[in-house]
Amino acid sequence: MMNQVPIREDAHAVVAAQWGRRLAVQLGFSLVEQTAISTAILEIARNIAKYAGHGQITLHTLADGACVGIEVIAADSGPGIADIALALQDGYTTGKGLGLGLPGARRLMDSFEIVSQPGAGTTITMRKWRTSTDHRDKPGGL
Repeated sequence: MMNQVPIREDAHAVVAAQWGRRLAVQLGFSLVEQTAISTAILEIARNIAKYAGHGQITLHTLADGACVGIEVIAADSGPGIADIALALQDGYTTGKGLGLGLPGARRLMDSFEIVSQPGAGTTITMRKWRTSTDHRDKPGGL
């Protein structure tokens, strides 16, 4: 399964986060995992709108044997990130925010990769694997 959401403004970031949550629900992720996925997508998509002006979020379903996951690819053709290591430090920002978006998203997901060049855009690939088949924390669960 694949979904693409074009990102041009904060409202689109919210839509992308909602799509991520829906996919996580369909795949049986726990409520905590659903929230982590949607929050990470929201942070990265808002960065696209704020710094690049436009881009897209693509969601993929992953399967590795009995393991199920979600892959999120955020791509833009914006100004790029000159110093990725610095951008991943808590509190670093080139804007007026708190500088928690990229490092926060990285902590919420199981894997997080950035490919970026100044003037050539940025692609972030994040993955989250379902860790539980316990459905007690789902609405209507036991």
